[in-house]
Amino acid sequence: MPAVPEKTADVLRRRALLFGVACVLPVARVRAQAEGPGLAFAGFELIDEQPDPARTALQPPRLTRIGAQMARGLHERGLYRVVASDGVTAAVEQVRRSVDLLHRCNGCLDPIAEAAQVRLVGVGWVQRVSNLILNLNLAVWDVPQDRMTLTKSVDIRGDTDESWRRGVDYMLRDMVERRARQPRYGL
Repeated sequence: MPAVPEKTADVLRRRALLFGVACVLPVARVRAQAEGPGLAFAGFELIDEQPDPARTALQPPRLTRIGAQMARGLHERGLYRVVASDGVTAAVEQVRRSVDLLHRCNGCLDPIAEAAQVRLVGVGWVQRVSNLILNLNLAVWDVPQDRMTLTKSVDIRGDTDESWRRGVDYMLRDMVERRARQPRYGL
């Protein structure tokens, strides 16, 4: 490999540094908002349009894992200040017992928002169309205003732990990029 002249190497180092700073700035701007709006995240639900008895036992642990991944990602990436407590968990369980699906419950999220002392509540759901086609979805409601502030959907291929994890990763990355361009995105 030919040696790079010192002056050229210096220019390349400066360009790399500038490029690195340019790539980090949008993320830094989003992280600065980490003290921003609180969100109670109720986890993920499953809509299984093609039940497969061989996969039934796999779904609840997957929903739990991606729910934890989403809550952690929303918080760590500064998109929301995710509020979790035993009171929030109890409120989510209580509401789930009274409705079929949280994301369709039409005004039932008040107890969750009250337990977390926040105005925003997030609900995720996985729509399993087949073993090959699935959709990961997220909705965030401004409960006092009774309006949806964010709805997000990602199609994934393959009903595996890896595809579900990657779907959540992609969704979070896309949300960070959008928030960097539009500071009120999802608020």
